[in-house]
Formats: sequence, structure tokens, C-alpha cells
Amino acid sequence: MNFVSAILVRFFILLFALVPFWLLYIFSDILYFFIYKVFKYRVNTVRDNLSKCFPDKSRKELLRIEKLSYRNLSEITVEGLKAFTMTKKQIYKRHKVINEEDISYIYKNCGGIISVAFHYTNWEWGALSCMQLNSDGVALYKPLANKYLDKYLKKNRSRTGAELVSIYETARYFQANANKKKNFILAADQSPSNSAKSYWVNFFGRDTAFLHGPEVYSKKYHYPVILIDIQRVRRGYYELELSMLSEEPWKLEDGELTKILANKLEDIIRKKPQDWLWTHRRWKLSR
Repeated sequence: MNFVSAILVRFFILLFALVPFWLLYIFSDILYFFIYKVFKYRVNTVRDNLSKCFPDKSRKELLRIEKLSYRNLSEITVEGLKAFTMTKKQIYKRHKVINEEDISYIYKNCGGIISVAFHYTNWEWGALSCMQLNSDGVALYKPLANKYLDKYLKKNRSRTGAELVSIYETARYFQANANKKKNFILAADQSPSNSAKSYWVNFFGRDTAFLHGPEVYSKKYHYPVILIDIQRVRRGYYELELSMLSEEPWKLEDGELTKILANKLEDIIRKKPQDWLWTHRRWKLSR
């Protein structure tokens, strides 16, 4: 069954390879109709998240954010399929790092760096756009349950130079590459699986568990930490801005880096809340 589903996905990938970008977003509009209007994919989760994070907003405003968030989800879904066959030229043009030179000194003067990303606009093209940075990119990702699709994903997403490593091998990989100049790219906004190993901070006025990885590994191996902020300029075009969270996180109090990260994420999301992935059950853990 896994093999059959892998073949079907490969078929859609080849189909989308032939589809020009203008037609891609017609598919996105159709997908929006089905996942939001017909199947109502996780609508209750989205509404619960939005109402608790924005208690001061009216029902009309919350509904507007809800609809736009499903537009965002539909677009990044079809763009994710298109990613398998995009050229380097298309990536440079559509997923552009705008200020790499601002922190280029970090790549030159340190043994490695940790970049944190989050599920905001199109993170799917992130592994491909690593080629724009003057660093050896390593993306930590959660493997797919389908081993055939997972193998294909790893091979395809590494074609522009980035290496994909399973999150289940994070500790081992950091230790094995401690003396190598690498850019470790970690997701920072998912809900952890273990509350005991989490950092707990105030996020949207709610007690929230954050993954411990960025803070633990940056302190253990003395890596500076930067944030990757991906903003949609218009349909199919994004700008990536890199900002320094801490050049010396190992000098901060325990949990301080995670607070800085959470505050930065909240500031970005509040400006355009429709571009975050509200379908996640982000607050499923309690202390």
C-alpha cells in the first residue's frame, strides 16, 4: 500500500512539473474550496486556536483570518509539490534571501550556526533555498511514515546542496559534526512530544511548551542562533530575512533564548496571523 501511494504522489509531482505557476494557483483555489468548504479540515482546531490567541478580535475579524489561513495552507501545499521540480533559477527568484550579507561574518568566524524556522508562509522551499547561503546547510526534519516517499523526499530536497537529517538522529548528528562548519536548520514552533523536556514560556498569553533543541544545542556546542523570517511578497514570491537571536546563547540564563525566540515569533505572527499554520494542535500539552 505504501508503494502504491508513493507512485500516486510521484504521478502528481510529475503532473505539477508541467503546470506553469499561473495555473498552479488555480489548483490552489480548488484545493481551498475542498479542504475548507467541503471537508472542513481541522476547522474546530483553527477556531479554537484563533479565539484563544486573539480574544480581543471580533468574530468577523477572526473569520477573515480563518479564511485567509486556509488560503495560505492551500498555496503552500501546491507549492510544496511544485518544489520537487523547481530549478535553481526559480528558487533564487521566488524564495529570495534578502540580507545574507548582514550576518555573513558569523559564517566566517564561528564553527557552526543554528538557524530556526517556523511554519509561516512557505517553509517548504527552505531546504532548496539553502544554496543562497554561504554555509553547509543541514535541515532537521521529521521522516515520512511512507519509506518510499521519504527516500524520494530526501534525495530531491538535497539536490541543491542541503542535507536532510531525521530529527530522531539530532543528538547523534550534532555530536558527530561538532567540529564542522555547518548551518543546522531547526523548526522552532511545533508542539513537543514530551512536556518534561520542553521550555515553558508565555506565547500569545498562554503557557506554551517549546522544543528544547535550539537552546540545548546552541549552548552545548557554542553556536550562534539566527531566525529565518519568511514573508510572502505576493503569490509565489517570498523574501527571507535573517535576524540574530543571540550571538552567544551559552551566556544566557536557562530558558532565556527560548523566551527571546517565542517573543520574536509572536511579533511576526501578530502582524500577519493568516500566514501561520493554525491547523496545528499547538497547545495540546500542559505542564
